[in-house]
Amino acid sequence: MRRALLSALALPLIFAANLAAATPRFEVAFDAKASPGPLDGRLLLILSNDPSAEPRMQVNSSAGTQQMFGIDVDGWKPGERQVIDAQVLGYPRDSLRDAPAGKFRVQAVLHRYETFHRKDGRTVKLPMDRGEGQQWNKAPGNLYSTPLEVSFDPSADTAIRISLDRTIPPIAPPRDTRYIKHERIQSKLLSEFWGRPMYLGAHVLVPEGFDTHPKARYPFIINHGHFPDDFDGFREAPPDPKLKPDFNERFQWKGYNRTQQEEAHRFFRLWTGANFPRVLIVEIQHANPFYDDSYAVDSANLGPYGEAIQTELIPYLETRYRALGTGWSRFVYGGSTGGWEAMAVQTLYPDFYNGAYIACPDPIDFRAYTVIDLYKDRNAFFTDGFWKRTPRPGTRDALGRTVSTVEQSSRHELVLGTRGRSGGQWDIWQAVYSPVGPDGYPAPIWDKRTGVIDHAIAEYWKQHYDLVDILRRGWERGLGEKLRGKLHIYVGTMDTYFLDGSVRLAEEFLASTKNPPYEGEVAYGPGFEHCWNGDPKQPNAISRLRYHEMFVPRIAERIRASAPSGADLTSWRY
Repeated sequence: MRRALLSALALPLIFAANLAAATPRFEVAFDAKASPGPLDGRLLLILSNDPSAEPRMQVNSSAGTQQMFGIDVDGWKPGERQVIDAQVLGYPRDSLRDAPAGKFRVQAVLHRYETFHRKDGRTVKLPMDRGEGQQWNKAPGNLYSTPLEVSFDPSADTAIRISLDRTIPPIAPPRDTRYIKHERIQSKLLSEFWGRPMYLGAHVLVPEGFDTHPKARYPFIINHGHFPDDFDGFREAPPDPKLKPDFNERFQWKGYNRTQQEEAHRFFRLWTGANFPRVLIVEIQHANPFYDDSYAVDSANLGPYGEAIQTELIPYLETRYRALGTGWSRFVYGGSTGGWEAMAVQTLYPDFYNGAYIACPDPIDFRAYTVIDLYKDRNAFFTDGFWKRTPRPGTRDALGRTVSTVEQSSRHELVLGTRGRSGGQWDIWQAVYSPVGPDGYPAPIWDKRTGVIDHAIAEYWKQHYDLVDILRRGWERGLGEKLRGKLHIYVGTMDTYFLDGSVRLAEEFLASTKNPPYEGEVAYGPGFEHCWNGDPKQPNAISRLRYHEMFVPRIAERIRASAPSGADLTSWRY
């Protein structure tokens, strides 16, 4: 009887185990022709019901995103099969069990990692940028499979085999033109930190008459922003008459690709015209193993990018391109990531620059870390009350409708890469701002599965990278005088990423300053989303394409008003 009873009790367990095993799985391999040696990285599998593009190009934060799963692989050898089954975490749905039955196109990608032996004694595996700006689906050297159409049943016990039979090719570097020059230097500081050669790059837009005025010396302006593959927004040729018009979903704008070409050519005509200021504009390439951009500051996880840019790259460029090389003649501007960087370098190196034009900056006050107060809130994913738990919105459209939540975007990054290796937005903020964690990777600001915030890490962020708090602590100790008239901030009131919240907190502090007054500007674009630049006369679709045109004349005026006695105000004004 006892034996029979035990057998009866075991039946549900056996049934459950068989049910758990009866799920589809994908078995992925590569052969020695694709790569001869063991590989490390993140293996990603994408299921798509949209035939318009390769599945690897269809994972995003919109409602139309396709499904993705990811696992870490270490020492993966040719011929070995890696299994992605129902236990593997996915985005946006959790598991293969949650996928519907049907026909899908499936594709796998291996985002390859490199092993770094850093100066701080840590050994980490990360995806080195290879010229693409940290995009896993475009990174040269990554292996991927030819898209395969499969019949999928979440209850079937089947194995679907996939071969990584393709390799993403290298990217050709841009060529110099009469006006645009490209530079790349090896950084001694960064190479020492990372334990391998590391480089900084720059695209330099030289003024009209640069070659015919060899004695002229020029103001030096950095346009900070995301990874530029070439100088952005400058086109010598008129718009291509054969260009097939696209449709921009964000702006609901037919033929926006042609509009972009028109605006770029318009700026070329201004730049080469008789009355435009003769200056140097530089866009920096500082992609790294965590992101397409370093945020231009020193960091425990990324290394001394701030010092490297300030002491290695800028002096090299100023000498090579005949810059004036003085604090009164250097300026910064940028939007989004570039907006944060412009404010950060102006604040952290207050004598080095004479003004920062800061558009739609990433959170400059962590009391409004998008929609999260890192110092008071307990959870990043939800606002918690005694009876009610509300998901926090992560992005919104121009009408205020939620596109994705903080939890969804955090999950997206977790599936792309564990230990902060996704190359995504939350992960780069964490990599820049956090101390090094016990495992050698950035210490998490919150748990990616639960959203629980680590307030000890938040305090570290506050002391080192909360720009408004840095201003508050240093304003009456001399920092305010150094920044007088230099901070100009612009943001739309419907910013896609809720970046207007931290700007309002910054304005609250700046408007209260009296010793000295800040004498800058904070302006809001009513109803404008990301990334409004301060021009109230144009729709955001146009103003975002006119950063150079908007800020360079203001910079020239600032120079005339603030340059010291005896400054060179003539050699570059021809």
